[in-house]
Amino acid sequence: MGRRFAWLRTCATVLVISACAQPHQQIPPGADEASVISRLGPPRETYDLPDGGRRLMWPTQPMGTTTTAVDIDASGNVVSARQVLQESEFNRAQVGTWPRHDVLINFGRPFQTSYFRRMQREVWSYRYQENNITNLLFNFYFDDQGVLRLTQKTPDLTRDPGLRGRF
Repeated sequence: MGRRFAWLRTCATVLVISACAQPHQQIPPGADEASVISRLGPPRETYDLPDGGRRLMWPTQPMGTTTTAVDIDASGNVVSARQVLQESEFNRAQVGTWPRHDVLINFGRPFQTSYFRRMQREVWSYRYQENNITNLLFNFYFDDQGVLRLTQKTPDLTRDPGLRGRF
């Protein structure tokens, strides 16, 4: 009986761990575009890349916190696959350099846009989870010429009302 229970527990653990695999972790470099689409479905967003390739994106916004991005080279093969709504990716944004289009290509469409008249800034907001625990918003502030001028993370109070007053 003890061995059977241990075996069942091991099987259950393997199932739980495999179910936790993120979509981008299931896409190997070198795979062809058709196999990616058969696995993840049609992308919701597609962007041309400067090297002749394309970026395919599967966002879970407006309420989700992930966007899977798969870069396809000019010959139709996967170069990379990753989850882009995370702080390490956001930190690549170049304040003072990136136009709106660069933010769009790197992170997809925001779940919300706003305009702050006094600041003369348009703000694009993306939901994400910091350390897979804390629900936050990452905000990109653009000037009237469309250049990124500021980034900021704020609590997502619609998902985590307990964060009020902590930021």
